[in-house]
Amino acid sequence: MSSSLFTPSRRSFLATSLAGVAAAGLAGPALAASGRTTDTLRLTWGYFGLTYLAKEHGALEKRLADQGIKVEWIGPFPNHAPTLQAVTGGTADYAFGGSTTPALAAILAGSPLVFTQFFIYEPRTTAIIAKKSSGISKVEDLIGKSVAVNRSGLGEFLVVAALEKHNIDRSKVNFVYLNPPDAAPALAAGKVDAWSMWSPGVDIARVEYDAQDVFIEERDLPFQIDFNTYLTRRKFAQENPDLVRAFNAAIVAEAEWANTNNVEAETIAFKGLKYPEAVRDHFISLNRKYTPYSVTDEGFLAKFQNAADWLSARKVLPEQVKVTDYVAVV
Repeated sequence: MSSSLFTPSRRSFLATSLAGVAAAGLAGPALAASGRTTDTLRLTWGYFGLTYLAKEHGALEKRLADQGIKVEWIGPFPNHAPTLQAVTGGTADYAFGGSTTPALAAILAGSPLVFTQFFIYEPRTTAIIAKKSSGISKVEDLIGKSVAVNRSGLGEFLVVAALEKHNIDRSKVNFVYLNPPDAAPALAAGKVDAWSMWSPGVDIARVEYDAQDVFIEERDLPFQIDFNTYLTRRKFAQENPDLVRAFNAAIVAEAEWANTNNVEAETIAFKGLKYPEAVRDHFISLNRKYTPYSVTDEGFLAKFQNAADWLSARKVLPEQVKVTDYVAVV
C-alpha cells in the first residue's frame, strides 16, 4: 500500500497543530491530546531483544501499572514478521521492537501500521555465517551456494549488501527463505550452506555448529540499513494516545536501565535463552547499548528514509515508501 492511497478523510488526524513537526516536513498521523479506550496493552514478545528484557525485568509492567495500565504478554514469537501479523489482525497491540525492514514490507502489503518508537542497537552484530567445514570463509565463496535468510528482513538485506559490495550478482546465490527456528537446524544439517542472522542466533550458531563469520554488519557494512522499531495499528494510536505515550516512555526507560546494567541485563537474557556461557560472556564484553529515537527526530528519519530507498531500489522492498507517512506523532 503506498501513501497515495490515504485519502483526506482517512487521514483527517494528520499533524496540523504541531508547528515544529510540520516545519520539518513530517506527515505522520497526529493523535488527540489525550485519551484511551482501553486500560490493557497487549505486547508481543520473543526470546531476545529489549522487549524480552522488559518482560523479565518487570519494571515496565510496574511503570505502566502506576498509570492504571495492565500489560498482557502475547507470545513467544520467533521473529518480527509474525508479531506484525498479530498486531494487524488485532490479537496484539504492539510489535515487539524488531526490524524496520519487515515492518515496511508489511505496510506496503496493506497492514495499517504506524511506527511509534525507534532504537539503534550497537554494536550491530548481524552476520552471514557458515560452518568452518563448508569451505566458505569470504563473500565470494557464496557463489553457487544456498543462504538461509528471513524474507524482507535483516537477513535478506545483509546478503544483498554483501553481494553488492563484492560485485556479485544476487542471481549467483540461492536465497532460501526460512524463519530462524527452521534456519538453525537447516544450517546444522547442511541443508543450507550459510545463514544470515542476528543476535543471539548467530552467536549461538558459532559455538554450537562451529561456524565462522563471512560478513559482519558492524565490521563490513559502513552504513545502517535497518533499525529496531515498535509499531501499532493506526486506529489504536489514534484512539489511545495516552497509551502510546506511556509505552514509549516505559520502553525508553527500560533501554536506559539495560544500558547502565549490562551484566544484569545479559544475565537475564542468558537465564531465559539458556545459551552457552561463552555466548553470555561474549555479549557482556560487547557492552551492548540501545539509543532511542522519537518519531519526530528529523535526523533519524532522514537515515530511515535513505535506508528505505536503498531497500526498494534493490527490490528487498517491492516499492518506494515515504516513511514519514507512517509515524504516530504524539
